[in-house]
Amino acid sequence: MKFVVAIDSLKGCLTSTEANEAAAVAIGEAAPEAVVVQVPVSDGGEGFVDAAHAALGGTLVGVMVNDPLLRPVCAKYLLRDELAVMEMAQASGLTLLKDTERNPLAATSYGTGQMVADAVRRGAKRIVVGLGGSATSDAGKGLLQALTDCGMVSGLGGVTEALADVHFTIATDVRNPLCGKNGAAHVFAPQKGATEEMVRLLEGQAKAFAEASARALGYDRSEWEGAGAAGGVGYAFLQFLNATRVSGIKWLLDTIGFEEKVRDADLIVTGEGAADRQTLMGKVPLGVLQSAGGVPVWLIAGSVRDREALLSAGFARVECINPSGFRLQDVLRKEVARQHIRQTLARLMQTS
Repeated sequence: MKFVVAIDSLKGCLTSTEANEAAAVAIGEAAPEAVVVQVPVSDGGEGFVDAAHAALGGTLVGVMVNDPLLRPVCAKYLLRDELAVMEMAQASGLTLLKDTERNPLAATSYGTGQMVADAVRRGAKRIVVGLGGSATSDAGKGLLQALTDCGMVSGLGGVTEALADVHFTIATDVRNPLCGKNGAAHVFAPQKGATEEMVRLLEGQAKAFAEASARALGYDRSEWEGAGAAGGVGYAFLQFLNATRVSGIKWLLDTIGFEEKVRDADLIVTGEGAADRQTLMGKVPLGVLQSAGGVPVWLIAGSVRDREALLSAGFARVECINPSGFRLQDVLRKEVARQHIRQTLARLMQTS
């Protein structure tokens, strides 16, 4: 039998590669003759660069940039010929901040702009940016300021000759617009530490920025799908850098030829930290399911809600890896998570 394992990272716990390895051990113990293919995956957030590197090869480039509070941090991105793949979380991510430091009024996307500029200087002509896990809600003004400082953007005048032949792709499952009740401030800023008053201020700032940009450039993309991603960095890419939005997991699976990898598989195992109805809005497990080509897909997760909706969507099994009664701080320990993945798959293998 052939098994394909493609589990997303369990945030704050295991990387995609680590989760896959734990699952592969359990499958190997239950079916020693089985072939197990491990595929690191990500939807554009944590692990996106590592997953692309595992699939494409190339060079991991480290560059010193400013974090969301303008402190130095080393961010890495993938460079392969004229393609650069990066994740915003490396430079402007929420995980770079302590809980007490979360403040989307102060957090900036400047470091992401520095990372983009570095890739352009190294000859990148196609840049794919995963927009998950950001700490910011600045509508991409920090990103644009960094590109302006190095002469690649001319303020509200748009790109300069340095970016004329560079194509940008933003990888995100977020479809929200920049402003309004479904926009970046109202939907995402509270997750990054914003109070109700902060949300009102951020909404006003984003709206004013979009209006000024529309007057300067003669068009307005603040309502486009993905403009609200990463606190509005999606908008900056769409409005100023003429980016294309794609589903992060779809881009990755298409890039690695996932459908070909699973064509002769007997079973696919996917997973994530928390599985619920939001899983069906473009996250990794849904992308895997949609690319499965009829191969049964098991979904495992650290927590499970809306099981019937997930089963109705087409998953063959939906299982929580954590027994009831475990404390969160315990299940987030790497060895505990590995053990729970192995135990869950061992049980599923015995009962299937």
